[in-house]
Amino acid sequence: MNMFFSPHGLKTVLFLFALVFSAGATTSSFAAHVLDYDGDRRTDYSIFRPSNNTFFVALSSGGFLIRTFGLSTDVQTPGDYDGDGKTDIAVWRPTTGIFYILRSSDSQIQFIRFGQNGDEPVARDYDGDRKTDAAVVRRTNGQMIWYINNSSNGSFRAEQFGLTNDFTAPGDYDGDGRFDLAVFRPETNGQGTFYVKRSSGGFTAVQFGLGTDLVVPGDYDGDGRTDFAVVREGSEYFWYILRSSDGVLTGANFGAKPHFETQGDYDGDGRTDISVWDPITGGFFVLRSSDGGTTIYRFGQNGDYPVANYDTH
Repeated sequence: MNMFFSPHGLKTVLFLFALVFSAGATTSSFAAHVLDYDGDRRTDYSIFRPSNNTFFVALSSGGFLIRTFGLSTDVQTPGDYDGDGKTDIAVWRPTTGIFYILRSSDSQIQFIRFGQNGDEPVARDYDGDRKTDAAVVRRTNGQMIWYINNSSNGSFRAEQFGLTNDFTAPGDYDGDGRFDLAVFRPETNGQGTFYVKRSSGGFTAVQFGLGTDLVVPGDYDGDGRTDFAVVREGSEYFWYILRSSDGVLTGANFGAKPHFETQGDYDGDGRTDISVWDPITGGFFVLRSSDGGTTIYRFGQNGDYPVANYDTH
């Protein structure tokens, strides 16, 4: 059952600048609605149980989706590969370099051989056709090479962007409906820098966070653009978000070890909510962007993996 209250040990403190909660988002970001398995434009609570290779999804529209799919060693690569407006259960198998996709449109399994062992899957919509493209990053000779299979026309794209020690951070930073190539680089001075090659043209470099922070992409302000966002893990988690809509720095103290970051649009307002999943209690904790309240949803058990953590780097 859904409950609304502040959990013990999960203190929420807004800091730096006021985090403004408006009546609703004016722009709906495609990036905000990954993990929407029922197409109602809200992120669904979803976990994967490696012990029996089973996905459990609590649909926000009601009911549950339970599917046995993939192997415990596969990498989670959820997305809307068939373009029906619903997230497909999908994984990438490192040993074979194959994407396995359970299409929501017809319940058929699709296979895409793309990549090789040692690659990192970064499946997103890079061509703007509202379908997730199979894609991987390959680190070689000190560089990062992006390989993308465009779903719009089946064409192949290979592009060098980033260095071997960078972290991938794909997102739609320019709001044109296409994901941009992006990385987060730990600098020698201890700081972190985002480097973005915008699909609309041009290049962006923004120093933000520390090199040891984790990248948590999302559209936190609902303007249709991915915001630069990081989490600083310690005994407690500190979220730092640079809003693309107005350049204001916001943040929250939310989560603590050993929680997993699980950001998503759980309240359906078009903005990414700060969220974590607790592996000890099997519970999602969501800081709702719609009103600043906290939702606790008990789902999963110790040993499970929250699928929403796939987009933390």
